[in-house]
Amino acid sequence: MEQTRILAVLDRLAAAWERGDAAAYGREFTADASYVTYVGTVYRGRDDLAAGHAALFGKFLKGTRMFAEVVEVRLYDARTAVVVTRGDVGKKRPRRLSKVQTFTLVLEDDGEWRIAAFQNTKHHTLMEAVSFRMLPASAPR
Repeated sequence: MEQTRILAVLDRLAAAWERGDAAAYGREFTADASYVTYVGTVYRGRDDLAAGHAALFGKFLKGTRMFAEVVEVRLYDARTAVVVTRGDVGKKRPRRLSKVQTFTLVLEDDGEWRIAAFQNTKHHTLMEAVSFRMLPASAPR
């Protein structure tokens, strides 16, 4: 049940992105959320990330969609969950999803799950392959 509610947050997030609706996008985050983009930009708080995305949706990200595949969902207690996804954005789905995202969600006092922290990392497959070849023990199981 809770996993379904948690994944619904990500569905609403993607729908808001597709509409270019920065206010709706921001509502899926806690008021004090931290948001780190793959280029290293750090937004602090819902208002900051919504304002930044309003500008982005109006220019660089206009007409794009979010594409994601859930890697794992973990509930750590009744009020905390972490979701890891592979994803990307674009006007059409890329052949390979090039980023990895970590969402930390909390169940707030109003009974709604919201994202408290977000980290987006570019997946460097070549560097990863080189690292694993040079040091096989560093590869995940």
